[in-house]
Amino acid sequence: MNQKANGFSLTELLIVMAVLMIITAMAIPNLVRSRIAANQASAVASVRLVTVAEVAYSTTFNNGFSSTLSSLGPSATPAATPTSTTAILIDSILATGAKSGYSFTYVPGPTDSTGRVNSYRVIAVPLNNWTGTFSYYSDQSGVIRENSNTTAGSTDSPIGG
Repeated sequence: MNQKANGFSLTELLIVMAVLMIITAMAIPNLVRSRIAANQASAVASVRLVTVAEVAYSTTFNNGFSSTLSSLGPSATPAATPTSTTAILIDSILATGAKSGYSFTYVPGPTDSTGRVNSYRVIAVPLNNWTGTFSYYSDQSGVIRENSNTTAGSTDSPIGG
């Protein structure tokens, strides 16, 4: 009786499953680190975008910086003309104050006697440790600063500095 067995034995299947589980266990931490790095890069790009948008806003409307982050965003009406309250300089997602696992806080400076806002701060803070490990800060100087321990501020080191 020379019968040829078809298929795999239970032992062979268990070995394959164990190898796949080991490979998966090694890949997941790298995937998490990659996602954190992508979120952090997006946060830096968003802070830079707000900084550039503020310069464009100030130049275009000639009344200082915006009073809110949403003023830099688009109008709810498609194809609307840009105004000082809907400048269409940043995307609608960033204008809400949250993007890519980060929360963005925009703080306008005090107004002068003409109602002009001459300074601002934008701060990006990760929503939790799974979305990022650094917070970022920028103001009208255009320098982006980072901090890994607490919320970034004007005295923290510039990125790469």
